[in-house]
Amino acid sequence: MIDYKKAREFGTLELLAKQVVEGFITGLHQSPFHGFSVEFAEHRLYNNGESIKHLDWKLLARTDKLFIKRYEEETNLRCHILIDASSSMMFPIDQPYNKLTFSFDSAAALVFLMRRQRDAFGLSIFSEDIEFHSPSKSSLTHQQFILSSLEKILEDKKLNNKNQSTDIAQMLNRLANKIHKRSLVFIFSDFLAINNPLEFANSIKHLRHHLHEIVVFDVSHKGLENNLNLKNKYFNVVDVETGESIKMHPKQIKEKYIHERKVKLSEIHNLLKTQKVDLISADIELGFDQILMEYIIKRKKIN
Repeated sequence: MIDYKKAREFGTLELLAKQVVEGFITGLHQSPFHGFSVEFAEHRLYNNGESIKHLDWKLLARTDKLFIKRYEEETNLRCHILIDASSSMMFPIDQPYNKLTFSFDSAAALVFLMRRQRDAFGLSIFSEDIEFHSPSKSSLTHQQFILSSLEKILEDKKLNNKNQSTDIAQMLNRLANKIHKRSLVFIFSDFLAINNPLEFANSIKHLRHHLHEIVVFDVSHKGLENNLNLKNKYFNVVDVETGESIKMHPKQIKEKYIHERKVKLSEIHNLLKTQKVDLISADIELGFDQILMEYIIKRKKIN
């Protein structure tokens, strides 16, 4: 299994995405989803000016005619990835790999797999404002643009570590007006900025109004963040979005914190269920197969 944290330190985002996707596809051969890959279907006549990449040379030798191979999976599915890049996504701040890095790497792996499946892909990144938006395209040039943009934005975030909050509901409403064509939409966030779950649910409803299929990932470091497995000592706890701080011991708040977090996520989950949208737990310690599998599952349902 690829050590994606080390690969992230020493390789490019494109190389990491390629390795992740190739490892994932290899794993699928032993799974119920082994038949997902592109399968040859039929031929069609070659049109003047087309790329010769998929010419059937053997058929040309036999018939002296130009035919293009067609594939079962040429569906032109549109996909769009939305990433919350507010400051809370930089947790754990004292470790080289955090929720934002995981979300960006997940997006890169998804883009690599989407292009392999001949699907179009777009990307939006938001915090206090929409920081980046690119519509869905399926070209190699677009893939390279998305991956280089992800690397640049992440590097900028690390260098300019300023406090940034977000209003997820407002951002999703704005993005719903930008994603015009029916798409498979992936949302990555830790949902710590949701003060009004009903407003968030209404923003999802806005996306659903445009007939988008939606997958929502609750990104977290499960051990540290969900279970509060911290050292037995006092910590200076800082709100990375406001800068406010308080000194406390984990034992003082652990039970109440875990309970309230579960209640909040349960409320969000139930509200999403009314929109026929699942809330998927994405632990940054578990790698990317969990993310890529959701894409495959949704893709099969849509097709």
